[in-house]
Amino acid sequence: MEKVIIVGSGCAGLTAAIYAARANLSPLVLEGRQPGGQLSTTTMVENFPGFPEGIDGPQLIINMHEQAEKFGARFAYSEVTDYDPQPDHVRIKADDEWLETRALIVASGASARWLGLENEEKLVGHGLTSCATCDGAFYRNVPVCVIGGGDSAAEESLFLTRFASKVYLIHRRDALRASKIMADRVLACEQIEPIWNTVVTRYVPDEKGEMSAVVLRNVQTHEERELPVACVFVAIGHDPNTKAFQGKLETDPDGYLLVRHLAESKHPGVFIAGDVADRVYKQAITAAGSGCAAAMEAEKYLGALGK
Repeated sequence: MEKVIIVGSGCAGLTAAIYAARANLSPLVLEGRQPGGQLSTTTMVENFPGFPEGIDGPQLIINMHEQAEKFGARFAYSEVTDYDPQPDHVRIKADDEWLETRALIVASGASARWLGLENEEKLVGHGLTSCATCDGAFYRNVPVCVIGGGDSAAEESLFLTRFASKVYLIHRRDALRASKIMADRVLACEQIEPIWNTVVTRYVPDEKGEMSAVVLRNVQTHEERELPVACVFVAIGHDPNTKAFQGKLETDPDGYLLVRHLAESKHPGVFIAGDVADRVYKQAITAAGSGCAAAMEAEKYLGALGK
């Protein structure tokens, strides 16, 4: 019987591991199939406090991993596929093995939706991203494009006008799906140029492997053209990594886990942290803060049990 199992090894999971390990709970961290979460695919993080010159996303994850390990956290590359709450503990299935724990912290994150085009994985962090707040400042005075038509795409486009010389908003329909107030702001902004009835069919990297252009296709005329851009911001949504918990923990209609007081779920001893429940901010620092809260709530819960 484990005292604490943490599902996920991004900022939320690793912060929870640091706090739980320092509380002498010897947490077991199940890293899943993408250790480090979304930060592991980010080249530079400039908005995490304490790094005035910025830090590579993978290096930040390595530092947090080492810090947690230093205090006694243990790690396994296991992926959780099932969840079975019991009255006084929790059972989870990881790589066909059932594990038991007094407290569980779910920090499994959310995965950005991508287009599935050629070279997509190689270009992430090299002119292809899903977070304008994270990466917009790197693209000052150059043209960029945003793909999508909902509120997220509208918000990203407006945010990017602070930096980019031009923001192309590429949408496969002839009108935005965003709320009227957001759509009106976008359409009133001279710096944003909507490109309607259009999809991206190919990324064009330069000789250094950085984004230089995208190939567009009009879905009505089927005509193709190349659009020079320094970065592509994909804003077609995220999918929370909650498959193992569907129907067993409370979720909203899109599958994000619902949090009660601070980090608590509906099941005693199960706590939630990070992007698996956050559909608004999705930042490394907010994930870290919620990981801290989840670990402290788990410690308090175990203390009350006398464990």
